[in-house]
Amino acid sequence: MDITEFVAKSVGRWRSQRSAHHLAFGHFEAIESEIEIVSLSEDDPDVIDLCKSHNIDPRLVVSPFQVSWDGQSDWDEDQVLKGANILAPIPAPNRANCGKLLRDQGYAETMAAAGDYTLTEDGTFVLVTAYDRAAAEEKIWFVNPNVRCRVSLIKTSAGSGVVTASFSSEIRQGVKSEQ
Repeated sequence: MDITEFVAKSVGRWRSQRSAHHLAFGHFEAIESEIEIVSLSEDDPDVIDLCKSHNIDPRLVVSPFQVSWDGQSDWDEDQVLKGANILAPIPAPNRANCGKLLRDQGYAETMAAAGDYTLTEDGTFVLVTAYDRAAAEEKIWFVNPNVRCRVSLIKTSAGSGVVTASFSSEIRQGVKSEQ
C-alpha cells in the first residue's frame, strides 16, 4: 500500500472510541469522537500555504487531506475537543511506502509539524513526529474497509519515557464498498 491508497481508504466519517492513559497524572480517560476525513486538491490554498511554511515545494504533495473532529471526554466535560487539521503527504523519492507528513497542527503540541511516515508490508501507517517538548508515535491500520484502529504514544522529547498512551477503534459511519 502507498500513501495515496491509505488516504483513499481513510476518507469518510468515522465514529471513534478512544482510551487514553495519562501516565504523568495517573489518569484514565475515555473519549468519544466523530471524525471526518476529506480529500483536498493539491492546489488547495491551505495546502500550498502549509508547504510554504515548511519550505517544501507544493508540487511534491500527493493526496492532501483534512481531518476534523468533534468529541467529548469523561475527564473534563467542559474541555472542547473540536478542531480540524490540514495534512500533506510528501512521498520519499523512489520509495512509495515512506515520506514526510506535514501538519498545520501537531498531535502532541499545537504547532505546525512534519513527521516521518512509513507504510509497513501489512498496511500499517506509522508516523513519528518530533516536537519541541515531546515526541509522538502513531500507528493506524485497517481491520476491514469500515473498521480501523489507532495507537498513539506521546513520549518525552528524548524519547526515553511515555507520557500518554492511547488506543482508538474507529468505525466508518455509512458503509464503504470494497475497492
